[in-house]
Amino acid sequence: MPVPALPRLGLGCAPLANLYHPVSDEEAQQAVAAAFDNGAGYFDTAPHYGLGLSEERLGRALDGRDRSSYLLSTKVGRRLRDLAPGERPDGQGFTDSPARARVWDFTADGIRATLESSLERLGVDSVDIVYLHDVEDHLPEVYDTGFAALAELRDQGLVKAIGFGMNHSDILAKLVDDLDVDVVLCAGRWTLLERTALADLLPACERRGTKVVVGGVYNSGLLADPKPGAHYNYAEAPQELLDRALHMARVCAEFDVPLRAAALRYPFAHPSVVSAVVGAANADEMRDNAAMFAREIPDALWHALVEQRLLDEDVPLPVKGA
Repeated sequence: MPVPALPRLGLGCAPLANLYHPVSDEEAQQAVAAAFDNGAGYFDTAPHYGLGLSEERLGRALDGRDRSSYLLSTKVGRRLRDLAPGERPDGQGFTDSPARARVWDFTADGIRATLESSLERLGVDSVDIVYLHDVEDHLPEVYDTGFAALAELRDQGLVKAIGFGMNHSDILAKLVDDLDVDVVLCAGRWTLLERTALADLLPACERRGTKVVVGGVYNSGLLADPKPGAHYNYAEAPQELLDRALHMARVCAEFDVPLRAAALRYPFAHPSVVSAVVGAANADEMRDNAAMFAREIPDALWHALVEQRLLDEDVPLPVKGA
């Protein structure tokens, strides 16, 4: 079954689940409404995000909307269970999470149960894409049972497309080469700042006809607002990378282009990339993402970054209007 035609800009829904700081139900609702208002009708979530809170809040925000008006992806691999007496939730970066725990589960029954629970939290009968989530340390289970279980759901027509979501482009490339993968979500490895996916994942996807959704276009925030203390890969950015991001920002400013706009547009330089999912915790952040994506970026900016040795000479460059 072909991958649905995704909007080029989607909403990454991890921030809706109190990622690093609390977000109100109203803010989450307004972020989703702003995504619809700005043509970003693709929503990516996961049970991992806030121990189901992201899916619950997204489901409430989607309630009453025509199911054909948006596309939806979630993830499997981590099944949620209720906490045992005296057990505390492990937020893993998410605050104020429900009283649940994560369990790795790649069995056929576990994959199906995980998806069914997600559908219940989302309040829908189906999702468009299901990704196996962060499986880099569980490859034997993926090859033994996990992917086959997910492929069976696709064969039964219960999901339209399947794939993997993680931030390891080399492992994604191997999975694409080995398995019948429709689409991958690659976070942080094909960005203006870090382009490791060009050496492994993107060639594999081009060979196999696998679509690519990019996440982490701001590399955890460094490309959104480069300053001392900015995050890269969920930790404080090394000085060398901060200096490089600041240099990029200065070059962009010469063309009156915010660095965020360049970072959001750059991944589309590769033809396998079909969409970018960007997180937003409220309507203002979603509107800003849409405004950055709509900015016109002159071709000369990309060539200036090459001339300043901030982009390699052999990397693909975006084409204005494409």
